[in-house]
Amino acid sequence: MVGSSKRAVYAALFGNLGISIAKLIAALLTGSSAMWSETYHSFSDTFNQVLLLIGIKTSSKVPTERHPFGFGKEQFFWSFIVATLLFGISGILSFEKGFTSIYDPIHQIVNTNVSYVILLISAIFEGNALRIAFNLFRHTIEARGEKVNLHKLFTEFQESKDPTILTVIVEDSAALLGIAIAAIGIYLSDVTNNMIYDAISSILIGAVLMLFAFFLAKENRALLIGEAMSKKDRVKIIDSVLKIPEVNRVITLRTMHFGPNDVLVAMEVSIVDNINTDQIEQVIDTIEERIKSVLNIGTSSKIYVEVERDSCPVNSKNYQSHKKK
Repeated sequence: MVGSSKRAVYAALFGNLGISIAKLIAALLTGSSAMWSETYHSFSDTFNQVLLLIGIKTSSKVPTERHPFGFGKEQFFWSFIVATLLFGISGILSFEKGFTSIYDPIHQIVNTNVSYVILLISAIFEGNALRIAFNLFRHTIEARGEKVNLHKLFTEFQESKDPTILTVIVEDSAALLGIAIAAIGIYLSDVTNNMIYDAISSILIGAVLMLFAFFLAKENRALLIGEAMSKKDRVKIIDSVLKIPEVNRVITLRTMHFGPNDVLVAMEVSIVDNINTDQIEQVIDTIEERIKSVLNIGTSSKIYVEVERDSCPVNSKNYQSHKKK
């Protein structure tokens, strides 16, 4: 999944870099406020992709004594920074440009055809980057053997713990919407010779950026604080563990994402009486394997199981077991 995330980021990075330069040239040639806002937007997106790549790289560092659970949350942190920059730089600069243009008596747009061509090319590149990120979502659903439909895609978007893919999709969606707003504003100003439409487009682009940035910041804030796995996966884990004959019930299940595919699972279960130490060991191993199969992971370093029974406490491997009176 990390490789897929990198692919989506690289597609957005190279696309945005070329688009940024083209929009800057168009803004200089036309004097359009909307084109300047789009220029700010694209350069911000380009820098954002670099930060996302930093997040992917740093999150893969091996655990240390000071960070025993690893660095998976680096992705959440850098994605949060991306959202802040998207709001703080692109949105505010677009607002400033729009309001300044409203009160600028010499504000004029020239060479509008240049803007149309650049915006069309930008839409093609942004659409391709969005297609790549969108296909990753689709492939994730198909890999589970589920049918892809609008509801599934929306649910996957809501429950995804991969901030990189979420950020790319949100950025590219905002970019396409911004291109449409800019094109409409430039066209209306061109045909009416009233520059107010171009200025308003700049303000609207800033509003779009702030709205999308707030959404991104909110999603990453939840992951940084410590968001649990999806309800669907929780139900799968509980159902899978309850099928083990020696398990009476699941007392508690606590989970927290340290990365898109890095989850801490702490489970307390009640087991049947009259089983010996070796059998308890086997039950714990079976619970671990069931959890790993649901999460599709190959490590048990963050899976902790605690058992409760009417016998002496037993400790096993990285797991905890105790008796409650």
